Amino acid sequence: MQTQMRKIPVTIVTGFLGSGKTTLLRHILQHSGGLRAAVIVNEFGELGIDGEIFKGCGIGCDEDGREIEGQLYELANGCLCCTVQEEFFPVMEKLVERRDQIDHVLIETSGLALPKPLVQAFKWPSIKNSFTVDAVVTVVDGPAVASGQFAENPVAVDALRQADPNLDHESPLHELFEDQLSAADLVILNKIDLLDDARAQAVEATIREEIPAQVKVVRAQNGQLDLHALLGLESASEETIHLRHDHHGSADDPDHADHHHDEFDSVVVSAHAPSREAMIAALQRVVEQHTVYRVKGFAALPNAPMRLVIQGVGRRFDSYFDRRWRPEELQGEATASPQASRFVMIGEDLEQPVLQRALDEALSTQAAQQA
Repeated sequence: MQTQMRKIPVTIVTGFLGSGKTTLLRHILQHSGGLRAAVIVNEFGELGIDGEIFKGCGIGCDEDGREIEGQLYELANGCLCCTVQEEFFPVMEKLVERRDQIDHVLIETSGLALPKPLVQAFKWPSIKNSFTVDAVVTVVDGPAVASGQFAENPVAVDALRQADPNLDHESPLHELFEDQLSAADLVILNKIDLLDDARAQAVEATIREEIPAQVKVVRAQNGQLDLHALLGLESASEETIHLRHDHHGSADDPDHADHHHDEFDSVVVSAHAPSREAMIAALQRVVEQHTVYRVKGFAALPNAPMRLVIQGVGRRFDSYFDRRWRPEELQGEATASPQASRFVMIGEDLEQPVLQRALDEALSTQAAQQA
């Protein structure tokens, strides 16, 4: 009877766009030691990049790459904190039916999500007896905070806003950053390898201003942490989340969270990628010209059997090969379809035709320079 009444622990991973949430979850899943985990991925935008990344490293798939029903749930094109009833509860009710097969639930929120309404949802009658929030883990992009921004993008710095004392200096990004921190039971200061000690201490001091005194701040590179520091924290966050400060007046109803969704846009662009270097350089050029906070997607390189994951936060990009292209994704014997190179861009005042044209022009410029 005690086993049947056990509440399944839930870890909610939050943090702004590009902070390293997906990388952290991959680390947890790849070092879980047989932990039976269900994963819920929520993305802002129509291109399900994070779900594909998990599948690329075998999460949610069998040995032949076929999807396993019930391990990975993708909630795309929305912000989970504001679609709790429509998106979240149906998945959690499915998990209640499978509770004897699950040891832990991992939820990756979108980079624009507020954690507080989601945590409050665990008090709802339909799920409160089955789940408890083990911890809210907030991942912070150290270099972005050190630069005075929460997405490292010089174009996005609102200098005019800060220069005018008559304007409200609380931007949506600042408010979102503060709310993600205030809900945390654990803060991961990520990408610490890109900071010297003085800047790391300054970032940690900034974080400390927004979190309760008992909340730990741990430093990490690429989300590499001992799982004992991440899981089994037993915070029962749903019981105390109402005491945490937030900017958005979510009260007790998750659907009342209103946090500037209209300020952010998500568009998908595609391209023929001539090389890794040319593709990244072209994406960097687009970011320089537009208010793009986050770039994430896959590139198909000529005659390359592997799929290249490209991710960018502002002008800072990284890339890695994650899996082989599947036969249905290829044209010809060894060349992936140009349309297989697709990227989601998230930012402000973005229009798909404008960004697609900018990317095409940047690639053309790269080709002309190499000719």
